[in-house]
Amino acid sequence: MSSIQAALLAIDSFIWGPPLLILLVGTGIYLTARLGLLQVLRLPLALRLVFGRDQGQGKAGDVSSFAALCTALSATIGTGNIVGVATAIKLGGPGALFWMWMAAFFGMATKYAECLLAVKYRVTDANGQMAGGPMYYLERGLGSRPLAKLFALFGIGVAFFGIGTFPQVNAISDAMTLSFAVPREATAVVLTLLVGLVTLGGIRSISSVSSKVVPFMALFYIVSCLGVLVANASALPDAVSLVLTSAFTGQAATGGFVGAGVMLAIQSGVARGVFSNESGLGSAPIAAAAAKTDSCVEQGLVSMTGTFFDTIIICTMTGLTLVVTGVWSGDLSGAAMTTAAFAQGLNPHVGQYLVSIGLLFFAFTTILGWNYYGERCTEYLFGVKAIKPYRLTYLALVASGAFLHLDLIWLLADIVNGLMAVPNLIGLIGLRHVVVAETRAFFARRDSAEPEGETQTA
Repeated sequence: MSSIQAALLAIDSFIWGPPLLILLVGTGIYLTARLGLLQVLRLPLALRLVFGRDQGQGKAGDVSSFAALCTALSATIGTGNIVGVATAIKLGGPGALFWMWMAAFFGMATKYAECLLAVKYRVTDANGQMAGGPMYYLERGLGSRPLAKLFALFGIGVAFFGIGTFPQVNAISDAMTLSFAVPREATAVVLTLLVGLVTLGGIRSISSVSSKVVPFMALFYIVSCLGVLVANASALPDAVSLVLTSAFTGQAATGGFVGAGVMLAIQSGVARGVFSNESGLGSAPIAAAAAKTDSCVEQGLVSMTGTFFDTIIICTMTGLTLVVTGVWSGDLSGAAMTTAAFAQGLNPHVGQYLVSIGLLFFAFTTILGWNYYGERCTEYLFGVKAIKPYRLTYLALVASGAFLHLDLIWLLADIVNGLMAVPNLIGLIGLRHVVVAETRAFFARRDSAEPEGETQTA
């Protein structure tokens, strides 16, 4: 078993090593330049579209743009926002948070592009529902069905055996056992029933729950973090200064010489940032394709804000909480480190419950979001007749997840998740001119006050 684990570790380190990270961030840098800093200059418009009254009434699609965004956020805002940030800062020091910001900044352009393409190349399936995502723009836009099938296969793997089920179920089980003394068996039964009630209803049911739970859980967690930051307000300026300076000088909790510290900060920050907001991995476009919209550009803008909310806001809250309380330099790691930050910043008992409740919501919604992603990938490969067997299999995996040991499964999930990005990035690079052309045409019409629309609607 140790030799298998060692081999998987080597594969994981290679896949999530510099080549993929450079490709992910490099694609974002390229798109940022070609789109003229769209994630900055058009962010106010994007936020107006998210919270505006026009949510796609009378337009083609299954759910509102806001509901599609919440479905995508339900999958991205997860344990990574609590555990992933702590891991990055533990390895790379406070400077890792800065590099998470950089990954998110350029990742917003990537998220915009992939979700624009998702709406442009989406189709209506045999059940009358919208189907889209990397597999469709790889096939219909790039003309590569083999790459499309490869992406779908990796997507099902991540949903079944990785991010979608086992790690999230274990996080919920651990939180319920440690904080509320609830037996794992009871957690498994209740969780399976809840997931079944939501997911068997398809995208409309998932998006309806996500639209209610995601804003609540995000606000709950942000307010909790603000409580710690306000209580430690005097330490906040020094914490921000430490994040900025150690990003270029290196100050990892694990020690090491300066050059190694800087590289570790960059690698851990970028890797965890990408893993958290999933920009470039190709998951969010699957949810974006279901939006009620006749504008692929507008949906791209709406989806782009997901990276902003996930990393720029929520991960920042976690990171600053860890730094102002000083727990980042201690012996704890992962969720235990974040729990210690809340316990120290607020109250020992309150802190434990806040993190546990946050994990519960974050993990539950991730299960819902990845159920939908895997379902769409299954439908692409095997047709609508495979949707029901997929859902039942997913529920069975959720039910068993509380009792499994995750060392190898986490590694497999990490590997397959990284592999998802490869065909998706090939698609983004190959279709970059489509993204630029659609964007320029849309804003040329908008800026000249002509009727909004697009050269090609979905």
